[in-house]
Amino acid sequence: MKLDQLGYTPEIAVAFEALAQEHLVPGRVATVNRNNFEILWEGGTVKAEPTGRLLFSATDGMEIPTVGDWVALQLLNDDTFGLIHHLLPRRTLLRRKDPGRNVDYQLLGANIDTAFLMQSADRDYNLNRLERYLVMVRDGGISPVVLLTKADLVDEEERGMMLEGLHETAGDVPCLFISTQEQVGLESVRDLLTPGRTACLLGSSGVGKTTLLNALLGEDVFATRDVRDVDHRGRHTTTRRQLLMLDNGALLIDSPGLRELGNFGANTGFSETFGDIEHLTAQCRFADCTHTIEQGCAVIAAIESGDLDAGHFENYQKMQREAAHYQRSYHERRKRDKEFGKMVKRIMKSNDKRKPLL
Repeated sequence: MKLDQLGYTPEIAVAFEALAQEHLVPGRVATVNRNNFEILWEGGTVKAEPTGRLLFSATDGMEIPTVGDWVALQLLNDDTFGLIHHLLPRRTLLRRKDPGRNVDYQLLGANIDTAFLMQSADRDYNLNRLERYLVMVRDGGISPVVLLTKADLVDEEERGMMLEGLHETAGDVPCLFISTQEQVGLESVRDLLTPGRTACLLGSSGVGKTTLLNALLGEDVFATRDVRDVDHRGRHTTTRRQLLMLDNGALLIDSPGLRELGNFGANTGFSETFGDIEHLTAQCRFADCTHTIEQGCAVIAAIESGDLDAGHFENYQKMQREAAHYQRSYHERRKRDKEFGKMVKRIMKSNDKRKPLL
């Protein structure tokens, strides 16, 4: 397997060669397991573990390899095992707030070119959630494409209304209706999958990610499960993120369904997704305008005239409040971690000085 088939670019090659370590080879992370990684390299696939130095020098989870990352790898035991010495620079990065109470980043994939944002046309269509996906993807430098699955379950009029809403929300982002049941739109998806380029599938459980993946692979490689009738929620079929190669040479990252989608530190994503609102806020009479009761507020005027959708603005405000809260908590935790690390080093130095000379 050639490296360029795995998405190896001249920029990554320059970063690898700058290491000037002849015992290392470049490889790409295909799967992250609990205790090891599966790495693709020119010789095939090998299980590998990060070195202690790589783990110790990482200040947070952002510096640990994730699916799609390029790493510098040392092969051992006749190329049956590897040690990851270095994480190479990323072109793009897909991340979200870690689900649950822990305020940290969870990495979903790296070096991704295109993200397919999937919603089910019959039950999962939600423009507010789509805006969250757009913020996350755009902030990572990834090009989004919206896929509305199960298009055979809605009529032409409903599809037209949905498409209108999608264009209002996503702008010029490509939006496609697909149906794996009736083989509708699949060729359009395949046309967007280019050899040596990496795409990923994102969406809630039950929107048809695994079904689409099987259709693109041309066979039922991965098991699928039905959506629950009680709450219309999907059951997790995919249990881990993995990098796959399609027959046409394109690379695809499949991910488990995302139920929580928090964003913080995503200024670029917010600006690109809510650029219309930020343009209006810059025209407000007061710099500290709250966009609630002030005279001369461009946002209020746009909502009243119908030029700005109130729901769109409310979602923007909600996401901004969440992001500000998460950002404060994240910085506070990082500060505590650094102070704790300094305290440990002081104690260790103190203990070293007390050791008796032999």
